[in-house]
Amino acid sequence: MGKRLQNARRIAGLTQQGLCHKAGLSYSTLAKIERGAIKAPSIFTIERIAAALNISLDELIGTSKLSGTPAKQRHHSKSGVSFVYFDVNGCLVRFYHRAFAEIAHDSGQPTDVVESIFWRYNDQVCRGIISLEEFNKILEDKLKFPSLRWQDYYLKTVELMPGMDKFVPWVASLYGIGLLSNIMPGLIKSMTEQKSIPNLAYDSIVDSSEVHAIKPDIEIFETATERAKCDKSEILLIDDSRTNLMAADAFGWKVLWFDGYRPEESIARIREALEPQEQEKAVNVESSNSLPKIFQTLPG
Repeated sequence: MGKRLQNARRIAGLTQQGLCHKAGLSYSTLAKIERGAIKAPSIFTIERIAAALNISLDELIGTSKLSGTPAKQRHHSKSGVSFVYFDVNGCLVRFYHRAFAEIAHDSGQPTDVVESIFWRYNDQVCRGIISLEEFNKILEDKLKFPSLRWQDYYLKTVELMPGMDKFVPWVASLYGIGLLSNIMPGLIKSMTEQKSIPNLAYDSIVDSSEVHAIKPDIEIFETATERAKCDKSEILLIDDSRTNLMAADAFGWKVLWFDGYRPEESIARIREALEPQEQEKAVNVESSNSLPKIFQTLPG
């Protein structure tokens, strides 16, 4: 039920906080239901959630099919990958750092001052410790720039990484697919709507601001593994951060580095690694930890 609730919430375009507000639930209750810690919530709770999502009880508890979430068969790559997580910034999108220059220009403050303030608080926003509204107020006060909204500058400057509009759907046609991002609240939904990232039915979206953990914390990899519904040895992370890749590798995932300055070369290399094995051959999960050379190379 937790997985169905999570899918239904995302189809409705709601964050966990948004659904809590509509259904009158506490965040902790909803989070526990979604991750399976509460396996049998009360009928009153289920009714409130279904009403907030505008779906029937049957759809929520699994006696009828949720529209928009068709089941698909997962293939396996030659190294045993059946699920692929994409990082967002620096992988699916690029150039959001231009937002710093535009804020500096509009506020009259030096770019290094803007960046210093941003990075001082970025992790707290991405962990969901402080809200985006609180972060914007901090920027306003420290830059003396009234009505500053980071999300407006971010969304105006961010661009889809070249080639990802075709590559991501190709991956999704073969494997389970998800997003795993250190990101501020609401930005994934906004980028999907403005087509800065491919608008697909992702099997899992692990938004750091919702799960209150960021890469390279082990907690975010545990959550992402649970949502992928497969063994961690079958999960591949595509990311541009060496720190995140090393943490995922230590956790037991497979990893591939993405070079945002050479997206075409990166896509070609990753596509080669993800070519599925022949259908008639069984997947040898026990040997899936023996990675081909292409999976063993990290930057630096």
